[in-house]
Amino acid sequence: MDVRNAYNVWAHQYDTNKNRTRDLEAISLRETLSDRTFDRCLEIGCGTGKNTQWLLTKTRHITAVDLSEEMLLKAKQKIDASHVSFRQADITEDWTFAEGLYDLATFSLVLEHIENLDDIFEKLSHVLSSKGYVYIGELHPFKQYAGTKARFETEEGTAIVNCFNHHISDFTRAAAGNGFRVASISEYFDDNDKATVPRILTLLLQKN
Repeated sequence: MDVRNAYNVWAHQYDTNKNRTRDLEAISLRETLSDRTFDRCLEIGCGTGKNTQWLLTKTRHITAVDLSEEMLLKAKQKIDASHVSFRQADITEDWTFAEGLYDLATFSLVLEHIENLDDIFEKLSHVLSSKGYVYIGELHPFKQYAGTKARFETEEGTAIVNCFNHHISDFTRAAAGNGFRVASISEYFDDNDKATVPRILTLLLQKN
């Protein structure tokens, strides 16, 4: 299903249905950024605001971006803060939503829906300040290899969202090619059981 339409439908149950990927990525973001504070954050894929509320405690201003109008509506209903600007945008197009330079950008379960990672990192390089950080939390490639994709139930059956498989090296190569270094790579497992396939891949990058 087309990404924008899928998330517009999914928005009405996104916060309430069982979703291990959503919940584990939220843990990943909080653990990865817990010991840092920032001035300005560009949150790509803010969705219903599941991470926005926490990011408000770590940064002075957030530009929260999402492709889905319905997801943004849910986020706005939760969050009434003068230092959050919500923007509806397609990140494969021009980044007219950017408001100057940021010292943090976050991508939460977004890049699986993007085919060309180089294009995104090239655009990112223009809006991130020197030494700024990029957090990426994605469905792990090992899960993708096994056929797992973003999906949810509707009255008509299971809706599967359009996704692209990305290897870990795809992320690191696109990052390096656009002026970012890998600060850390982490993997998150269901129930912290490291005998199983990891669910979430987390990268923390820093602009050179």
